[in-house]
Amino acid sequence: MIRIGDFSKLSRVTIKTLRFYDEQGLLKPVRVDPFSGYRYYEYDQLPRLHRILALKDLGFSLQEIGRLLERNLSAEQLRGMLTLRQEEIRRKVQAEGERLERVDLWLRQIEQEEGMSQYDVVIKQIEAMQVAGVREVVPTPPEQGGLWDELESYLAKNRVRPVGACFTLYYDEDHPERNWDVEVCEPVQGTFPSGARVQFHTLPAVEAMACSIHAGSFATIGEAYNAILKWIDGNGFTVTGPCREVYLKPPHKAGDQNDPGTVTEIQFPVRKNE
Repeated sequence: MIRIGDFSKLSRVTIKTLRFYDEQGLLKPVRVDPFSGYRYYEYDQLPRLHRILALKDLGFSLQEIGRLLERNLSAEQLRGMLTLRQEEIRRKVQAEGERLERVDLWLRQIEQEEGMSQYDVVIKQIEAMQVAGVREVVPTPPEQGGLWDELESYLAKNRVRPVGACFTLYYDEDHPERNWDVEVCEPVQGTFPSGARVQFHTLPAVEAMACSIHAGSFATIGEAYNAILKWIDGNGFTVTGPCREVYLKPPHKAGDQNDPGTVTEIQFPVRKNE
C-alpha cells in the first residue's frame, strides 16, 4: 500500500484533490488508518485516477464522471455521451468566438471614437405580446401624435387598460425621408373588439432582439439608431423585421421632441448571419 502523500507525488494529484475525490466517492482509499486517519492507496488504482482526470479534462462534471465510472457502459453508450459532449464544446467555442468578435468591435469603436460609445447593445428574447394598435403612413415620425390620440381615446372608451410600456413599430426596411409606415401600440391583455382603425392582434415572440437605451430627447435619438445599426452590422447580424421604439419614460408633455428626461429602448429583431 502507498500512503496518500506518496500516491499524490506519484500521480501528481494534490492531497487535497485526492481527499475530495474520496468524499465524492470517485476514488476511495483501500484503507484508512483508524487512529491516524491516514489514507492508503494501491498502484492498481492509478488507472481509475487517470480515467477520472481524462474525463475531467473533457469537461465532464464530477457527478457525470461518477455515473460513468459506476456503469459498465457499452461502446455505443460511451460514444453517445462523448458525441453530446462534443456538441456542447462546439457550441461553447462558437459562443466564445462570437464574444471575441464583439470585443474586437468594441476595441475598433474605441479607436475610432477615442472613447466608449454611450450606447450598449444587448440581445434579448422577447415574448409574444398582445397589442392594440393603429397603423398608418405618416409624413415623419414626429407627426404620429394623432394616431396616439386616436388609440388612447378608443381604449379609454372601451375601458381597456394597457399593461406595459407603449411603443411604435416602424415597418419600413430603411429610413425614408418622407411617408413612414408606422403602428402605434399599447400592450393589452384579454379579448376586445377591434374598431375600424384600432386593431387588436398578437406580435409573435422574437428569439433575438438587439436592444439599446436612449436617455434623452427624441431630437437626438438618431444617434442611438446609428449606434445600434452599426453594432448589428459589425457583429454579423441581419435585421429581420420591424423596429420597435419602446417609450420606457415618455416625455412629460405628450409629443415633446426636446424633453431631456425621456428614456426610450430601441429594438431590432435580428438573426446571426451564416
